[in-house]
Amino acid sequence: MATTSTTVGRSAAFSKRAFLTILGVLIGAVLAFRLGQTIYDQVWGPEVWIRNLINGLALGAVYALIALGYTLVYGILFMINFAHGEVLMLGAMAGFFVLDASINSGFLDYNTLLTIVIVFIAGMSVAVVVGVLLERIAYRPLRGAPRLVPLISAIGASIFLQNAALQAFGANVKIYPTPQITGLSGGQRFGDVFVANTSIMIMVLAIITMVALVLLVNRSRFGKAMRAVAEDKPTAQLMGIDVNRIILLTFALGSLLAGMAGVMLGFHNRQVTHMVGFMPGLKAFTAAVLGGIGNVPGAMLGGFFLGLAESLGPTAFQIPSAYKDVIAFGLLVLILIFRPTGLMGERLSRERA
Repeated sequence: MATTSTTVGRSAAFSKRAFLTILGVLIGAVLAFRLGQTIYDQVWGPEVWIRNLINGLALGAVYALIALGYTLVYGILFMINFAHGEVLMLGAMAGFFVLDASINSGFLDYNTLLTIVIVFIAGMSVAVVVGVLLERIAYRPLRGAPRLVPLISAIGASIFLQNAALQAFGANVKIYPTPQITGLSGGQRFGDVFVANTSIMIMVLAIITMVALVLLVNRSRFGKAMRAVAEDKPTAQLMGIDVNRIILLTFALGSLLAGMAGVMLGFHNRQVTHMVGFMPGLKAFTAAVLGGIGNVPGAMLGGFFLGLAESLGPTAFQIPSAYKDVIAFGLLVLILIFRPTGLMGERLSRERA
């Protein structure tokens, strides 16, 4: 009897894998045909492809920074911080108000590099404070609760921060002024392609930050302590590691990256509202899942992959750019169906799963 059940189970699993394989091949064939048709018909010139490639890399860099915050928190607490997008929003708001004050008060010359540095520091500092408060108020008291409870708390915190920002700052769109700084204002022209200097700044800062984060996690004492806490909290505590401190610092680090991404989005899109962090937060979560949730290099890869897919997808498949969100979340569905562990193949232990 047991042998029969095992055989039936294996047969069902094989049938499921075969169905998913055939479905994946069909979807890939349709997408490849559409892409080949676009290239063969020369619907777009090279300048359109290059421009969208640059925009996709800049957008992907922002998604990667936000996704790193998700994956750091998940790696250590095995929970999704759905208020992370609102941390980004408050960092972007802080950066805007510093820029606005520098223009209206004359205290700072907003056309200097020092002001830009101060804007980033303000955005990251506010984001860190908000992230730390979230951990202490919304998450730490629920650490021993069932998995669903802190998730609901995170969603509640997200809604609370959105509405608090709406009441405090209003619903009007805030416009980021572009400082007239050599190397930041304007852009570079490569033939017929114009690339904004803010896009270049975003990519360079994001890559430097991601390299520094990888070195921090893999080479520093804090990184080793973080990995130990993620692996086994009780054993890490027995070895003398302050678990609460490490978790708090992890939230602070993820929030710092979100604050940086918020200011970057402000300079890139030039518009911030109380809802500016909602969609990037969801997409960055998608990027983290694409790369393999809990995997730092995977979050980076997922962010760039998603940014490029959003930017190049409408061009490649000749669909309106308004469907870019459909592409982003469609990718999430496909990854969850065909490769639930993500592109980097993060294998979760029973405790994490």
